[in-house]
Amino acid sequence: MKEISITTKFSSYDSLNELPSDIQDLMEQAIAIRKKAYAPYSKFRVGAAILLDNGKIVLGSNQENAAYPSGLCAERVAIFQAGAIYPDAKILKMAITAASDTNTTSTPIPPCGGCRQTISEYEFKQEQPIEIYFMGEIGVIYKSDSLKNLLPFMFDKNFL
Repeated sequence: MKEISITTKFSSYDSLNELPSDIQDLMEQAIAIRKKAYAPYSKFRVGAAILLDNGKIVLGSNQENAAYPSGLCAERVAIFQAGAIYPDAKILKMAITAASDTNTTSTPIPPCGGCRQTISEYEFKQEQPIEIYFMGEIGVIYKSDSLKNLLPFMFDKNFL
């Protein structure tokens, strides 16, 4: 047997005010769109804001459906919209925020597994890492320089 060790590295910001101004703006847009999420079942609202290399910002919020799993996460709403409207643009940065209607989320909430795989597809497609910033409703914000920190064993088209 051989042991494999994987190390990941994140940056941590204590508050929105500590973020670079462009990321503060991106996160504020994610917070604003989070409040428009359609989450009548989970009462868990997520907002995502994506900065593209053409300077455009694309937003997404989670959209639930009584027929699970017909809904869609905020990250995928934003990514798929970016891919549909700006198919040749690269995703540079993504800001994600999540809040519960029933309790305060004060720890950083990362993308779910399905969203990680979707982000992975676009990172692989564009041959360039995507900076990902994520937080709860309040508190600390984590930054990952690439999805590879969140999904070290990425599945891509090379396996097919």
